[in-house]
Amino acid sequence: MHPDRYRFLNFTTFKELVLWSAAGIISQGIRYNKKYKLVPISLFLRKNTQTIILEDDVIYKQLTIKTQNGGVVLRDQKKGSDIGTKKQNVVCGGQFVISKIDARNGAFGIISDKLDGAIVTNDFPVFDIDETIINPTFLLLVTTTKAFVKFAQSCSSGTTNRQRIDINQFLSQKIPLPSKKGQEIIVSQYNNRIIEAESIEQKVSQIELGIENFLKDTLGATTQQDKKEQGNKYNYLKIVNLQNIFEWGIDIIQKKQKRETFKYPIVKIKNLCQLGSGGTPSRSCPQYYNGTIPWVKTGEVVNDVITETEEHITEEAIANSSAKLYPKNSLIIAMYGQGDTRGRTAKLRIEATTNQACAVLHDIDNSIVSTDYLWYYLQGRYHDLRSMASGNNQPNLNAGKIKDYDVVVPPMEVQNEMVAHIKEQKALAKQLKQKAQEMRENALKEFENIIYE
Repeated sequence: MHPDRYRFLNFTTFKELVLWSAAGIISQGIRYNKKYKLVPISLFLRKNTQTIILEDDVIYKQLTIKTQNGGVVLRDQKKGSDIGTKKQNVVCGGQFVISKIDARNGAFGIISDKLDGAIVTNDFPVFDIDETIINPTFLLLVTTTKAFVKFAQSCSSGTTNRQRIDINQFLSQKIPLPSKKGQEIIVSQYNNRIIEAESIEQKVSQIELGIENFLKDTLGATTQQDKKEQGNKYNYLKIVNLQNIFEWGIDIIQKKQKRETFKYPIVKIKNLCQLGSGGTPSRSCPQYYNGTIPWVKTGEVVNDVITETEEHITEEAIANSSAKLYPKNSLIIAMYGQGDTRGRTAKLRIEATTNQACAVLHDIDNSIVSTDYLWYYLQGRYHDLRSMASGNNQPNLNAGKIKDYDVVVPPMEVQNEMVAHIKEQKALAKQLKQKAQEMRENALKEFENIIYE
């Protein structure tokens, strides 16, 4: 009986079985290149159980693993006295680590040398890699494949949100493994593709820097230190001109040590447009999210046009929340959010509502300022916008600060010339970004095609 004749049946040989379960059989039934030997993961991973007892006055680096191949990253740095569990596992650069909870979502990684000596709890098992058997980069590439994630899923059990991987079952799983020389050739081919992608990404960075410099040059931006500051003979005193203080607070004053001047007039945002924000309809009423009205979250504000949103709400949701419907061509500024989100902008090509973390510039007076010019100007002021945020754990912008933000407004013909140039450069950068992304994806696909049929 030839397996290829039966489309709806999954065949696996007895010798390849690891788990007596449907999940185990399905994961082991993945087609792989038969010229490679199937080897158990335990052949090249050895669990490391090195532990330390935390000292109260010592600061320790704590790690976590981002899912979907995000890698091992620094989560926090704390004194031992602020960490609940005193006995922790200590890691070394080059070790392999798994998140028991998120392994089913691809949370694997290799610890970089700069994170050497960091600590993890027992929820992050750490393994030494036998580099005589497997190339660490090859191992990392294997973990990015769908097949490897399926292995992890087949070894996980528990409630949907708290499934944990069984490490012993995971180590008994088998993967196709070329010879050491074969691994090095495959890794070299992959790296060559990535180097090409990185070269293109460098070109994108140069274009983006060119746009930033073009904005400054065209607007005649110059940065000058306050004269009193330049001539300050008191080395340990900070002299600040009162007229330069935008907001009271040492951290704000430190950020505003230098003042920019421009050759064109400055107009505050509140004199160029109306400004509003949004709201989040109650999640306890799921029917609010079964509508057709686009609802923008700050994660969707990525310096691009918005033509569609992940979620949609109803008229009832708007009526029962602070969400508002804004017109096409409104501009959005993310007032807060994770990572680099704060200060990013977007332009609506649809009517849409937003959450409360978005500031929306609407009814823009196009007799004074072009909408696209204003948008590109705000993109060019990304770092300056971010510097206006306040707060400790998650610094935020607010509507008041954005209303009073200064915009350099040249004559309309200058604005139009600037928009045309920037639009052309951004289109080129977007095209190159897409090409680099496709090259990265194709490199991974090529790797998977070599290992799996």
